[in-house]
Amino acid sequence: MLRMKKSLISMLAVLTVFAFGGTLPKAEAAAGFYVSGTKIYDSTGKPFVMRGINYAHSWFKSDLNTAIPAIANTGANTVRIVLSNGSQYTKDDISSVKNIISLVSQHKMVAILEVHDATGKDDYASLDEAVNYWISIKDAFIGKEDRVMINIANEWYGSWNGSGWADGYKQAIPKLRNAGIKNTLIVDAAGWGQYPQSIVDYGQSVFAADSQKNTVFSIHMYEYAGKDAATVKSNMENVINKGLPLIIGEFGGYHQGADVDETAIMKYGQEKGIGWLAWSWHGNSAELNYLDLATGPNGSLTSWGNTVVHGTNGIKQTSVKAGIF
Repeated sequence: MLRMKKSLISMLAVLTVFAFGGTLPKAEAAAGFYVSGTKIYDSTGKPFVMRGINYAHSWFKSDLNTAIPAIANTGANTVRIVLSNGSQYTKDDISSVKNIISLVSQHKMVAILEVHDATGKDDYASLDEAVNYWISIKDAFIGKEDRVMINIANEWYGSWNGSGWADGYKQAIPKLRNAGIKNTLIVDAAGWGQYPQSIVDYGQSVFAADSQKNTVFSIHMYEYAGKDAATVKSNMENVINKGLPLIIGEFGGYHQGADVDETAIMKYGQEKGIGWLAWSWHGNSAELNYLDLATGPNGSLTSWGNTVVHGTNGIKQTSVKAGIF
């Protein structure tokens, strides 16, 4: 009987709050981004859908202060930054990474940091070098979990083989967590990012290896993973149907002599609440310059750039800033 009285008192208290136009106390905000089911949430508890751009910082270090404000002017809510651990390209040290994070935050965008040196490699040593790099510069982003995510290694595991890919990440993720890194982690699919079956088959076991349960998977949609609308749709659905959070970490409109269905990527990305980041702001090689979104670090938008920024389901139409901004 006493329990019933207490329940009635509690219920009356709730009704009183609403009767007088008040609100119940909100749950405390999270320290950073987190995932629940297939969705990413920001630290204010709002669902966060990335609408962003890749920036090849590691090859154009002197352009940073020009490029980041220009990217922000598109309305992007996220920028994915190419970094190097020094094994293949010129290393980005901790002070430069702190500067990047500060600049990106100043322009009200979320920073995704990625190491590019292990691209297309299959050996665990390459992935482990990326992990060791993150641990060595962790003071740059620990405490900034509400504005920085870590894309562990760009397109590590070039082979179209899910088990070897999963074995690597099941070692890499616990090592990062044991070092005290709590930022949301992003894992690219095997097959240079274009083999999403690796996520479908093994993503749940990779996710389970994360003690924080805060890992997001990424498909890079080019001539294989993004070749037509049916492929785009099934690749997205196959991952989220496994209950896993997904982004399209890179995509183009054309690649290596083949079409990519960018319209479908943007359309289904919007319909399904899946984030995407277009490749890339500027500076692609002569044979890949059709992937330049702008003519230079502060240049005018190209045709590809106009599609991404101003097109149907593009950045201007669909980008919403993270709650902290």
